[in-house]
Amino acid sequence: MFIFVKNMARMKNIDVEIYFSQLQSFFEKNPNDLISLIGPSDRDIFYEKLKDLAYTNFENGDEIQLTSQQLMGVVLEVLDINKEKKVLKTFFETNLGKICMN
Repeated sequence: MFIFVKNMARMKNIDVEIYFSQLQSFFEKNPNDLISLIGPSDRDIFYEKLKDLAYTNFENGDEIQLTSQQLMGVVLEVLDINKEKKVLKTFFETNLGKICMN
């Protein structure tokens, strides 16, 4: 019997790989947009979480493309913001537009 790590056990899906490649390419071509989202956080961890979530969407029969809510969830996770911390500002201005922390 084989035991696989979650990501290794997944069969590669060309649609997910193309979507993720385009998403990663966007951020690589627009590094300021990436910095405005995750600041000095590790971009490899950010990319890993995005790809994992895209595969989860695929496996659940949902759209591969991440929703804004899913993307912000990953951003908050990467920034290590949890629900116990108080949010002092509700709206944040970024290069991608205004973000509401509701």
